[in-house]
Amino acid sequence: MAMESPPRSRTAKDGAAPDDAGKRRRRGPKKVSKSYLENAALHYLSRFATSAENLRRVLMRKVDRSAHHHGTDVQEGAEWVEDLIRRYQRSGLLDDAAYAEARAGDMLRRGTPTKGIRFKLMQKGVGADDIDTAIKTLAEDTPAPDLAAAIALARRRRLGPYRPPEVREDRRDKDLAALARAGFDYDTARRVIEAETLDDLDRLLSEAE
Repeated sequence: MAMESPPRSRTAKDGAAPDDAGKRRRRGPKKVSKSYLENAALHYLSRFATSAENLRRVLMRKVDRSAHHHGTDVQEGAEWVEDLIRRYQRSGLLDDAAYAEARAGDMLRRGTPTKGIRFKLMQKGVGADDIDTAIKTLAEDTPAPDLAAAIALARRRRLGPYRPPEVREDRRDKDLAALARAGFDYDTARRVIEAETLDDLDRLLSEAE
């Protein structure tokens, strides 16, 4: 009677044993160096607009993980990060005022009220003065910015006058609640949701100018 051959170990696609492949998938974070952090910063900035503080947080997470896994010096890494931040601010690659203004405009167009814009910019580490300037610019460019944002959100979510007429009354309270959850005050929400037509919304904005 022929003896059974021992089972063959399964291999990964590249011919390595599964344990080896698993080890590759579980590799720890990269060991940071000054050049690594600069490459990481430039890669991040090529993909995202950001504030100086937010970029600092992104890079410091890499510094902290490297220190935990590789024993690198956190203080040295922090100094490299600060050097990069200063250089990028001097060159204009990082500009919190410009970032705040652009981000505020984008959030307004997507239906975020000014207090929500302020909160989200604070979360990104933007300073109070830059936030105040961005909100002031919004008010100059868009009279009644909260009303404009509420209309934008109603349009995106198909609320109020953007709904088919036959379902509007049944959905009124839910539509008001949706704007309230988004941060709009009751009066602004009511004016938008109870507008009879889209022309009425345009008229509300015109009257606010």
